[in-house]
Amino acid sequence: MAATIKYDEVEAGQEIPAVEYPVRRVNLVMYAGASGDFNPIHWNERFATSVGLPDVIAHGMFTMAEAGRFVTDWAGDPAAVVDYGVRFSSMVVVPDDENGATLVVSGVIEEKLEDKRVLVALTARSGDSRVLSKARAVVQLS
Repeated sequence: MAATIKYDEVEAGQEIPAVEYPVRRVNLVMYAGASGDFNPIHWNERFATSVGLPDVIAHGMFTMAEAGRFVTDWAGDPAAVVDYGVRFSSMVVVPDDENGATLVVSGVIEEKLEDKRVLVALTARSGDSRVLSKARAVVQLS
């Protein structure tokens, strides 16, 4: 596979449209099973509130993975992401209702690099909170 986005067709400053990812409690339970992180703050409201949290919160790595998914979906090839990193800046609070939470991820091409690579700056928000900061990916384009 190769990236479907062509280096010559993008410019620094170009925005990558936002995508909304629903986050429900069932997603957190599935992620716990896949990751082995069964910390009850990610699935048990009673425990989460007893330790001072507003409600159950999503795993930070789940949030990071969804932002990574945004980049790989945009690029068209998961192998096109050659570097990726974030800092966690806020929680994704996931209420136990039909709506859960929504993670909104968007991006902008911050810089065109050598060898047909681009630096993509990501923004990830849940409600009014920016949940990832310094989120960046280097993507190999075709």
